[in-house]
Amino acid sequence: MYFIPLMRRVPSDTDPIEKDDGLYAGAIVVKAAAPMTNMESLARTTLTSINPNLAMQKFQTFDAQIADRFVDDRMIARLTMLFGVLALVLAAVGLYGVTSYTVARRTSEIGIRMALGAERGSVVAMVMRGAVTQTLLGLAIGIPVALLCVRFVKAQLYEISSVNTSVMAAAIVTLGVAACVAGLIPARRAATIDPMKALRIE
Repeated sequence: MYFIPLMRRVPSDTDPIEKDDGLYAGAIVVKAAAPMTNMESLARTTLTSINPNLAMQKFQTFDAQIADRFVDDRMIARLTMLFGVLALVLAAVGLYGVTSYTVARRTSEIGIRMALGAERGSVVAMVMRGAVTQTLLGLAIGIPVALLCVRFVKAQLYEISSVNTSVMAAAIVTLGVAACVAGLIPARRAATIDPMKALRIE
C-alpha cells in the first residue's frame, strides 16, 4: 500500500483537467476505534462539509467487502449441500425399495412365521434387522472412504486440517435415522400381512 497526493498533476500534462481521473480519490479507508452504526451518514456529512461537490458512489464495510469475495464459494457450498441432501434422499429411497422388495420376496415366510405364532413385533424386528445391517455395511465402507478423501480435499479448503467429528457424527446419525424410517414402513407393512393370504402367495 502506498499513498499519492490527490492533487498531483504533472506540469507538462496538457489534457483537460476535468478528464484527469488522477484527481479523484478511488477509495477512502476509514478506520474507527469502535463499531459505529451511523458511519455511512457521518462519512457523507463530513465529505459534504469539506466540499459539496464530492459524491460518494459506494459505502461498504470491510466485512461486506470480504463477503463479496466469497459469493461464488457460498453458492458452490449451497449447491454441494443440496446435492448431499439429494444423495441422502436417494439413499433412503433405495433402501426403502430394497427392503420392500425383500419383504415381498419373503411374504410366504412371514406368513408361515405368523401362522406359527410369531408376534408382529418380532416380524418388524426381523425386517428392521435387515435394513439396519445394510446401513451398517454401507457406513463401514463409506466412513473410511470419507476419511481418506479428507486428505485430498483439505488442501483445497481454507482452515481444514482434519475431519470435523461433529459434522461426521451428524451425517452418520442422519443416515441412520433415514435408514430406520425407510426400513420401518416395509416392516410395519410386513407385520400386517394376513397369514392365510400370505400362504397362498407362490
